[in-house]
Amino acid sequence: MIEVKHLTKKYGSGVAVSDLSFKVESGKIYGFLGPNGAGKSTTMNIIAGCLAPTEGQVLIGGYDICEEPDEAKRLIGYLPEQPPLYPDMTPEEYLTFVGRAKGLRGAELHEEIEYVMDATCIGGMRNRLIKNLSKGYKQRVGIAQAMLGSPEIIILDEPTAVLTTQETVELFKELRNLKEQGYTIVFISHKLNEIMEITDRLTIMRGGRSMGVYNTCDVTKEEISRLMVGRDVILNVQKDKAQPTDVVLRVRDVEYVNEWHKKMLDKISFDVRRGEILGIAGVEGNGQKELVDMLFGFLTPNAGSVTVQEENILGLPQQKLRSKGISLVPEDRMLYGIAASASIEENLISDRSAEKRLNHGPLFNMKAIHEEADRLIEDYTVLCKSRKQQVGMLSGGNIQKVVVAREFSGDPVLILADQPTRGIDVGATEFIRKKLVELSRSGIAVLLISADLAEVMELSDSLIVMHGGKIAAYFEDTSTLTDDVMGEYMLGLKHQSDEEIRRVCHD
Repeated sequence: MIEVKHLTKKYGSGVAVSDLSFKVESGKIYGFLGPNGAGKSTTMNIIAGCLAPTEGQVLIGGYDICEEPDEAKRLIGYLPEQPPLYPDMTPEEYLTFVGRAKGLRGAELHEEIEYVMDATCIGGMRNRLIKNLSKGYKQRVGIAQAMLGSPEIIILDEPTAVLTTQETVELFKELRNLKEQGYTIVFISHKLNEIMEITDRLTIMRGGRSMGVYNTCDVTKEEISRLMVGRDVILNVQKDKAQPTDVVLRVRDVEYVNEWHKKMLDKISFDVRRGEILGIAGVEGNGQKELVDMLFGFLTPNAGSVTVQEENILGLPQQKLRSKGISLVPEDRMLYGIAASASIEENLISDRSAEKRLNHGPLFNMKAIHEEADRLIEDYTVLCKSRKQQVGMLSGGNIQKVVVAREFSGDPVLILADQPTRGIDVGATEFIRKKLVELSRSGIAVLLISADLAEVMELSDSLIVMHGGKIAAYFEDTSTLTDDVMGEYMLGLKHQSDEEIRRVCHD
């Protein structure tokens, strides 16, 4: 169905993809993976007809994507890593627009829209503006548009990056159903558990080259990681027992009602102490996003108090919050983490450019700035051409490394880490997880919010579970927690007593 022959893509003097060849058979789910910057997205953009190759050939159902683009593209549904959504449209309006662009009209268009809405469970959101949807629902809309037109091939680039565990389960059911119907699916993901679960065969890339094509059942996660990164990767978090000391972040009786008059935070109280990682788990939409936004000044609570080192932080601008030693690794790195058109260097020093060591009155100390940027690029293994490169041109994982490098290196007393490893490869994930543990053990307080259940359970020293805007459970020790136990609290099937939950306040 897809045949890639000696594919090469060059950008100036750089080579993104080099002499790549592989085949994707009909009726299979084909995994495509590699570290950030390996050339995966470039390859998929060429296959989808969004980029022209420098050399080589891509055949889609026998059609050459360069010479017969209309025929080839008609066979493809494509969801890029950043879904091409229009925020001021509703899902129904957007799917109508996309469907018409694909040549659908009348009853056929209506039937297709209803089918993809049902398959992705977005029917209940059909009349809401896309900009007001959660990231999970936005992703579902992106998947729905890829399925429009009944393409024979569906390419999904990181489709589960912002989905909850339950949403991922539903998506996998639909993918298996499509496979049984004869569809060919190319599945790109950094999540090895998902790759092992859903794919039949896989291609592993590193440095723009193929590291081999395998039957998924014939390789282990450890072998895949080694081929991706070029070394052994520690997939499980290793950490010493936490020795927390004094309280850094104190949250008491916080309430927040959103614009639709829904109470998203309902009398939330907890402490985060020096030397510990406090995790927050929960199904998306249960108040985690609002909590982080409130802590970093994007939202103002309707009631309650928040202090850092016994000083009130509510109502303070972001610059003032940073001056108090609060760092944020945001969930949406493109929107809140970087200035995409600025250089890597400018992004790295943006929070410290006023420091005396980096400027002399009206003039910047460019030598010191260059040294600072180069040090962070090296320390955090950012794969780039130079510090002057536009940060928005990097892969998603390397953009995340830039964000993390800035936020972790600014002498924080409190780190708010919101989905810090979302959409990044196993090597970068290992690095960031190690850094979080290392920083916490050095005496920094860390609040970790993650939709990756395995991650939040492994990394956290203690753990909050949120449901319905409330704390449903608090676990002082995560070492004996299981997925089943967590799931019961996350879905609201169980709820600890007020006395048990109050322990998180350490009063």
